[in-house]
Amino acid sequence: MTVQRRKAFDGELREMARYFHALKDILRLRILVTLVSNEEMTVTELARALHVSQPLVSFHLRPLRLLGLVQVRRSGREVYCSVNLPEIQCRQDQFMGMLTRTVTSNCEF
Repeated sequence: MTVQRRKAFDGELREMARYFHALKDILRLRILVTLVSNEEMTVTELARALHVSQPLVSFHLRPLRLLGLVQVRRSGREVYCSVNLPEIQCRQDQFMGMLTRTVTSNCEF
């Protein structure tokens, strides 16, 4: 593997690590599952549904939002959240593509 290809592949690996790091927390996974089943919820509604504080929900929403896994829209003082399923599917597809490319090309790490 050339140095340039290896650097590009390392960049892909870093991005995948950021994605999986954002999903490592059970509360973040509970947020995603709750949002999917309710389509859109305010942060306050999410906190009530999950039986946790609103600041804790906001803290855990941030990495999901930064990666585009959760979309946010504001209406006055309320912040509405929804899951970006196409983005999650895209990330999963990228991960599977990375794995299959690695297996077929016999990359050395």
